[in-house]
Amino acid sequence: MATKTIDSSNFQSDVLQSAKPVVVDFWAEWCGPCKMIAPSLEEIAAENQAIDVVKVNIDENPDLAAQFGVRSIPTLMLFKNGEQASVQVGAAPKSKLLAWINSNTAA
Repeated sequence: MATKTIDSSNFQSDVLQSAKPVVVDFWAEWCGPCKMIAPSLEEIAAENQAIDVVKVNIDENPDLAAQFGVRSIPTLMLFKNGEQASVQVGAAPKSKLLAWINSNTAA
């Protein structure tokens, strides 16, 4: 599955009520580091059916960014069972992103 763009209207159902762990990418169109990690997140989403990867544009959804205390981007948040389980701030190579996801989704 590819990444999915979400907003305030479907954040509850697609993230907080998801049966799978969800990685939320808080990003913006003007953010260079956000664009750098986007291909890696697309690959991770396509390769890993056990998680969902979604994107929240902070310019279009400032309420969600404020609600979760996003101060710099890219900010990745991992949610499990409707709870925020971990946060990764800043760009990182795919291997580091995968290690972060795997370490926070292990049973």
